[in-house]
Amino acid sequence: MSQRIVVPTLFALFMFFGATTAKATDDQEARHFIEDLAQKAITTVAAPNISDTDRNDRFGRLFVSAFDIPQIGKFVLSRHWQTATPTQQTAFLKEFEDTQGWTWSRRFKDYNGVRLETLGANKEGEAVWLVDSQIVRPQGPPIPVQWRIHQAADGSLRVIDIISEGVGMALTYREDYAAVLQSNGENVDALLSTMRAKNEQLARAP
Repeated sequence: MSQRIVVPTLFALFMFFGATTAKATDDQEARHFIEDLAQKAITTVAAPNISDTDRNDRFGRLFVSAFDIPQIGKFVLSRHWQTATPTQQTAFLKEFEDTQGWTWSRRFKDYNGVRLETLGANKEGEAVWLVDSQIVRPQGPPIPVQWRIHQAADGSLRVIDIISEGVGMALTYREDYAAVLQSNGENVDALLSTMRAKNEQLARAP
C-alpha cells in the first residue's frame, strides 16, 4: 500500500474520535487519551447496524470535536491562509470537514475487527505529545501510527496530525491542495469551487 493511500485511510479511520477536556500533564495521560478515543470510536461511528446517514452524522460531529481544524487548516493552506479572506477561511474549513465526512464515513462499516494498541508517548514541546501506536488488523501485519496531539487553550486535547511511515496527514493534504492552487493561478476561490464540486459528487454517490 502506497504512502499516499495509507495516510488518508488512517486519517479516515481515526478522525472521528471525540475530544476530551482532561488536562494532559504527562506522557502516560497522553497515551490514555488516545486509548479512550479508540474506545469511543468502537461504540459510536464504527458501531454496526446503523444507517449510512446516521454514520455520516456521527462522523461529522466527532470529527469537529476531535481535531484542531483551524490549526490544521492554517497549515494545509500554508501561505494562502494569510492571504485568504475570513470568509474564504471559514468556507475552506467547512469544505474540508465535508470532504472528510463524505469520503470516509461509508468506509467505517468495513473496519470490522480493527483495533488500536498504544505503545508509548513522548512530550515534543510545550503541551504537545507524540503517541506511538499500531493498528492491528485481522489480516496483515500491524500498521505503525504516530499521533501528534496538543492541549488547546481551553484545556481540551486535540489531534493535530497523524503520521504513518514518516508521512503526515496534514502534509499530504497540504501538497494535494497546493497542486490544485498552482494549477488555478493560486486562486483560493478556485480551490473552494473544486472542493465544493467534489463534495456534491460524493454526496450523490450511493
